[in-house]
Amino acid sequence: MLTQSPPRTTSRGLSLEIRRKVIEMSASPNGVHIGGSMSIADILAVLYADVLRDPAAEGMSGDRDHLILSKGQASAALYAVLAATGVIPQAECATYAEEGSRLGGHPMKRLPGVDFSTGALGHGLPLALGVALAGKRFDHGKRAFVILGDGELQEGSNWEAAMAAAHHGADNLVAIVDRNGWQISGRTDDCMSLEPLADKWAAFGWRVLGVDGHDHDEIRTALTRPVEPGRPTVVIAHTVKARGVPGLEDTKQSHSATLGTAARRAALAVLDGDRA
Repeated sequence: MLTQSPPRTTSRGLSLEIRRKVIEMSASPNGVHIGGSMSIADILAVLYADVLRDPAAEGMSGDRDHLILSKGQASAALYAVLAATGVIPQAECATYAEEGSRLGGHPMKRLPGVDFSTGALGHGLPLALGVALAGKRFDHGKRAFVILGDGELQEGSNWEAAMAAAHHGADNLVAIVDRNGWQISGRTDDCMSLEPLADKWAAFGWRVLGVDGHDHDEIRTALTRPVEPGRPTVVIAHTVKARGVPGLEDTKQSHSATLGTAARRAALAVLDGDRA
């Protein structure tokens, strides 16, 4: 249940609020996965502003939509959007990763708007498939959306779920791949090449859409396209790790970082320029 009525905002405004909150949370001495959080800020903004139906409603029944952040290390971005849309108090973001806080380094189910604890990579897509199949079986009309990291696709459980989703006709399932090109060990394709990524999903029976993961119009168009009966959809979103953070964009160092006062001010100045 929402703690207050969510404010009406555009996806553009919401993305700026997400980025600002992530930067503020990056003061945490425990570090924030700032790179992967900033790369999905625009995706989350479009989802929460224009796509998802009652994503923070309680329980699993009914025709609400579900968002599963499989790449749970990007929890700061999820907390930021939950705060910006009134699901959790804005002030709670200041407790990020503190002992006893609800806002852990990975999302936990005890938080409103989080249906599953995530972060063990390779689990989100199977969970989302289960939600989607339950929706079809009980005719709830629910949809399941899941955000995956590109490095996460090196986990075989994703491809088992992808095969099962197509076999069972889970056309109410949408996977979004954050294709920012990095994982904790380095460049994703240096660690384990994923290409031809679109062809692989298509071979598993999925409808494949490619977008600029920072272009709201492209993201919105992809996520609101009519269902293709019997086929799940994957959106491969090409993004920039730590987008908008000076000195950290498209770097391995942005995977987890604590930003000092000067670095936070510089990043916020970039946001203020975007807002102008």
